[in-house]
Amino acid sequence: MSTEADYQPTPRSTPTRYRERARYDRRTVHRILDEALICHLGYLSGGRPVVLPTTHARRGETLYLHGSTGGGPVLAARAAAAAGAGLPVCVTVTLVDALVLARAAMHHSVNFRSVVVLGDARVVDDPAEKSRALSRLLDHIAPGRAADCRAADARELAATGVLALDLAEVSAKVRSGPAGRRSAGPPVAALGRGGAAAAERRPAGAGAGPRPGRSAARLPRVAATHTCRCRSRAGRVLSHQVPTSMTANAQAVPSIQPESTSLR
Repeated sequence: MSTEADYQPTPRSTPTRYRERARYDRRTVHRILDEALICHLGYLSGGRPVVLPTTHARRGETLYLHGSTGGGPVLAARAAAAAGAGLPVCVTVTLVDALVLARAAMHHSVNFRSVVVLGDARVVDDPAEKSRALSRLLDHIAPGRAADCRAADARELAATGVLALDLAEVSAKVRSGPAGRRSAGPPVAALGRGGAAAAERRPAGAGAGPRPGRSAARLPRVAATHTCRCRSRAGRVLSHQVPTSMTANAQAVPSIQPESTSLR
């Protein structure tokens, strides 16, 4: 249900697939923007799309984007301003919470939280606003850092560009949980940021997996442990006995220790 605190959906901010994952409440959007360290800024340059990574920071309902006065986005925004318009942009951030493995190849997925912001960006020229924006950008990277740093001098300020984008046409999208209903086979676990790779969760001594179409999340728990195995980026196989009460989320997967150098 929409409230006054929600961002209003538009045709551009409404997903074409998995609309049930969309979020428009400001609390969700703000938390994702504030947690993400890097954003991607998309705009048109010479009639062709360009997407660049950069740092960002939110102050109220304004998103500030770091840049250079000689960089493409700032130059494009100045050209748009000279024509009496803002620079049409699309800014995205994504947080990867877990990798999700499934028995079927096409049902592998990622648990994520993302935000898409659409609008017209402007160059921040007002000295006071620019100073506040740069402090916010520093504190976004490391809280309290702006107070611990030497303030930028005139030359540094002249070389640094800042774009501002109003948070008006905004949407978030969130996926969580295990693999989907149609992923035939035993349940799988999602391994979060603390692990080396995604791990498959298989009940010890379990027989055949769930019938096609049955949700893995509805499988009864068994009185045993699960063997969690995965391969690290260095090629080592890691194994750990996991209690059956483990749930498929990033926080539930314990630390795992090397077991052998080949999969069994």
